[in-house]
Amino acid sequence: MHTLTDQSISSDNHTRTALRALMEGRALGMVFQPIVRLEDGAVLAHEALVRGPEGSALHLPAVLFATARAMELESELEIACVEAAVRQFNPATPGQLYVNCSAGTIRHLASEGCVQLLSLLAQHGLSPSRLVLELTEHERVTEVDVLRMSLARLAALGISVALDDFGDGRSSLRLWAELAPPRVKLDRYFTHSIHTDSRRVEAVRAAVQLARSFGAELVAEGIEEEAELAVLRDLGVHMGQGWLLGRPRGQTVHRVPEALAALMQTRQIAVLPDTPHRDAAGTVSRLAMSAPAVEPDTANLAVVQVFNEHPQLLALPVLDQGIPVGLINRRSFMDLYTQPYHKEVYGKKPCALFMNPNPLRVERSTPLESMSTVLAGEDQRYLYDGFVVTEHGRYVGVATGESLVRAVTEMRIEAARHANPLTFLPGNIPITEHLRRLMAGKVHYAASYFDLNNFKPFNDLYGYYRGDEMIKLAARSIQREADPLRDFVGHVGGDDFIVLFQSEDWQARCERIIRSFNAEARGLFNAEELASGCMEGEDRRGNRTRFPLTTLCAGVVLGQGAGFRTAEEVASAAADAKRQAKAAGGGLHVQAAGDSANDAGRAAAVA
Repeated sequence: MHTLTDQSISSDNHTRTALRALMEGRALGMVFQPIVRLEDGAVLAHEALVRGPEGSALHLPAVLFATARAMELESELEIACVEAAVRQFNPATPGQLYVNCSAGTIRHLASEGCVQLLSLLAQHGLSPSRLVLELTEHERVTEVDVLRMSLARLAALGISVALDDFGDGRSSLRLWAELAPPRVKLDRYFTHSIHTDSRRVEAVRAAVQLARSFGAELVAEGIEEEAELAVLRDLGVHMGQGWLLGRPRGQTVHRVPEALAALMQTRQIAVLPDTPHRDAAGTVSRLAMSAPAVEPDTANLAVVQVFNEHPQLLALPVLDQGIPVGLINRRSFMDLYTQPYHKEVYGKKPCALFMNPNPLRVERSTPLESMSTVLAGEDQRYLYDGFVVTEHGRYVGVATGESLVRAVTEMRIEAARHANPLTFLPGNIPITEHLRRLMAGKVHYAASYFDLNNFKPFNDLYGYYRGDEMIKLAARSIQREADPLRDFVGHVGGDDFIVLFQSEDWQARCERIIRSFNAEARGLFNAEELASGCMEGEDRRGNRTRFPLTTLCAGVVLGQGAGFRTAEEVASAAADAKRQAKAAGGGLHVQAAGDSANDAGRAAAVA
C-alpha cells in the first residue's frame, strides 16, 4: 500500500513525464493576445501565451514553469515556447509576435540557438523583424554586459527585445537604462484603476517621460476598462494590452471591434483623478533664525545687554548645556526691569526667575502642515514669545509666532488653489491645467461658470453654517449631472464653480443642474421666506431691501479648438457669460467663442 509520500512522488514523476512529452512532442498550446496602438486601435502585435492540455495539471502556465523549474528544465521550456509560438502564429496576421524569455534563453538564442531560430522563422514565413523577445524576471539578470552583447547580435538580425513588467522587478529601471530596449511594457499594477488613483497617474507620467528620454515605446498591460484606456492614451502611452482590447485566444485578430476603435479615435481628453496637493512650504527649519542664548544662571543685567545689542530679538532662549529650558519674552522682561528699584533688586539675580520654563519647542524637521494644530491650541503665548527650534532636542534657533502664522496662511491659500477645503473639489490650479489640456488637444468643450444668485443675503440671514450647506448642495447638484469620465468639475471658491464639459449634451446637463438645485435649495429656507418668496437683508449700500430666493445660474462659452488663445481668455469669457446670466435674472446664458458682453444678440439665453 502506497503512503501519502509515495503517492506524491508518483504524481510528481507523472507530471514531469508529461512535461517532457509536451516539449518533445511539440504539444504545447499557444493563445495570442493583441497589442493595440492606443491612438487609433490598430493591432500592432500579439503576445504568445503558453497553455498546457485542457483539463490537465499542466494547463496553467504557472504550473508548467514551476514544474520545469523543479526539473531544471526552465530554459528548455522557454525555447519550446518560442518554437511553438512561431509555429502556431498566423503569418498573415499584421504586426509582430511577442514571446516571453528569461535572460539566459535570450543569450542562448543569440548564440548557439541562433541558426535554428532563423531557420524556424523562415520555415513559417516570418521575417526576424517580426519577432520580439520579452525579457522577464529582471531581478535574476546578473551579467548585464553579456546580455547587452546578445541583444546587439539579435538586433543585427532584426530581432528586437522588450522589457516586460516594468515597475515590478527590482532592477527594471537600471536594466532599461543599460539595455535601452526599443519597447517597455508597464506592469499591470500601474494600469489597474489608474483613472481613480493619482499616484498611478504620476508614476505612468514619469514612465512616459523616461520613454521619451530613452527613445522607447511604452506598452500598458492589463487594460480592462474604458476609463483606464482614456487616461493612458492621454498620458502618452503608445500601445496597450488587456481584456478590454482583446482576450487571449487561439486565433489572432486583424482589428479591434469598431466601437472600441471609435472610442480610441475620439479626441476627448480624459479627466484625471485629483492629485492631492503636496505641501511645498517645507519644514519648520525655514522659519528658524539664529539668535544668541543665555544660561539659567545668567544675571539679568547681562540679559538687558543682550536685548540692547539685538533690538530685533523678541525672545531670548535659555539653554542648559545646549538644551533649551526656557524663553524670556523681551517686552515682559523690559517692562518689569524698568520699574522702580527692579534693577537694583534683580539685576544680579539669575534670569531663570523671569523665563517661561515651558516654551514651545519644535524640531526643525517638523512639517509646517502639522503646525496648523498649534494655531488652534489653547496656549497662545507662542504668538508673542515665539518658539524654540531644535534638532534632536538641542538648540538650533528661534522662530516668531508671526512667521508661523504667515507661513501656515500662505500654505493654506496655496492648498485651496489645488482643492477647495469645503467641497474637496479641484481648485484653480487643477482647473487651469485641465483647461490647457483641452486647448492643447484642440477638442470641443463647453466652459460653464456656475454661481449662486443672492447668496450673500442668504448667508447674512441664516449664517455661515447654512451657507456652507447651500454651497455643498450646489457641488452635489453639479457632480450628479457631470460625466466623471468626460466632464471636469472644479470649485473656484465661495459659491463659484467651473465645469469643463466634453459631453455633447452639456446644455441639457446644465439645465438639469439648475433645476435640481433650485428645487432642493428650497429646503434650506425657513417657512417665512418660502411663503413670501423673498429674503430681507441689506444691499451693498447698507439699505434694507428684499431679495429673491437664492437660485443657481450659469454662463457658458464654447471652446472649439483654437477659439481661445489662453486659459485665462476662456476663464474671463466664462465669467462674462456668468455675469450676463445673473443680469438676466438667472438661468443659463450661452455665449459662443468671440462674443463679447455687448454682443448679446449672438448669444442664446435659456430661461
